[in-house]
Amino acid sequence: MASTAETDVMMAADGVPLKIKLRRAERMRKIWALGLIAPLFIFIVGGFIVPIISLMTLSVEDPELNEALPRTAEIFSQWDGEGYPSEEAMLVFAEELSTADRGEFGRVSKRLNYDISGFKSMLKATARASDELTLLPADQILQGFIDIDDDWEDQAYWRAIKGASSAYSDYYMLWAVDLKRDGETGEIISVDEGRAVYVEVLIRTIEISFAVTILCFLMGLPIAYLLATLPTAKSNLLLILVLLPFWTSLLVRTTSWLVLLQNEGLVNDLGIWIGLWNEPLELVRNRLGVYIAMTHILLPFMVLPMFSVMKSINPWHMRAAASLGAPGWKAFLKVYMPQCMPGVGAGTLLVFILSLGYYITPALVGGPDDQMISYWIVQNMGRNANWGLGAALSLILLVLTMVMFFIYNRFVGIDNLKVN
Repeated sequence: MASTAETDVMMAADGVPLKIKLRRAERMRKIWALGLIAPLFIFIVGGFIVPIISLMTLSVEDPELNEALPRTAEIFSQWDGEGYPSEEAMLVFAEELSTADRGEFGRVSKRLNYDISGFKSMLKATARASDELTLLPADQILQGFIDIDDDWEDQAYWRAIKGASSAYSDYYMLWAVDLKRDGETGEIISVDEGRAVYVEVLIRTIEISFAVTILCFLMGLPIAYLLATLPTAKSNLLLILVLLPFWTSLLVRTTSWLVLLQNEGLVNDLGIWIGLWNEPLELVRNRLGVYIAMTHILLPFMVLPMFSVMKSINPWHMRAAASLGAPGWKAFLKVYMPQCMPGVGAGTLLVFILSLGYYITPALVGGPDDQMISYWIVQNMGRNANWGLGAALSLILLVLTMVMFFIYNRFVGIDNLKVN
């Protein structure tokens, strides 16, 4: 056997030491492996990590006043919020109103209107008269604002400007859970009853998701068991029926339930024809319609993970339990079901998380009191153009999903997650 020293100086045919060639080959292998995973890495970073970071940033940003009226934001941030701001601060505010870009000003007025309804129109009227305000003596500037609109005498409007003076704040995050900071003390308090909607929506989202998950489990368990215990030829045929909904658009499936469950739909007509009820029932535009449609759509996501795990369970385990005197139901609960838990956990986790983010189905077959948090995210991101609140609600939904993962890991264990 060659010594270590001899190995270090062994040469290849081209005169390069073998040790160097080995290092080059290893380096090229690592570069090649990195090149293979690079597209996936770029996709994950660009498609998931960057949007999530941007979402988190949007939920704590409050830039409108700083971008449109920077001097006002700076001087109001130094005000303690007691009484009225200084005459100098009011003059700076008036000067910047007279020179502000109309587009940026519109964003500021919209942001301040979130705090106090009617602030937008008052601010626009003040901006139109801001040239005259800048000519007033310092000791008359407050009266000048009040002459334009009596509401300027209310200190709450001035404190609202101070509240929007920071580029980053918890304003939208608090709003997303029906809270706000008191303008005088800075303490966190509940919003007015008329604006307190998001906690109720969040609870409703969890309730609907939990109910749909339970329904999918109760319906999916016997289906998965039947598929796992039937001969292969028959189970494959039934499996095609389970997979069939995946070949149809989600929108088409939801709209189909809207047609079937309406007052003049097939379900009501059939129920009246066979005598189950005498007049059409309200099966749509309510919570019942949401449960029916969502359960139908999400049922395959419960069946498939359970079926894949049940298929791998040795049938002799149940026969051994029966031979030892265990009744069929006891053998199923004590022997079979514990082995099914990885599939049950995977299906439950999958269905619950998918339910949390549902939008189209509740929007089409549900009523006003059945809309989930995703509906309000779309409303704020789209029609209302309130990206801060929409991002805050999205972040809460993300946190809720992570909490579900934590609970699953605590009681079942992520290592036991099986979907195939």
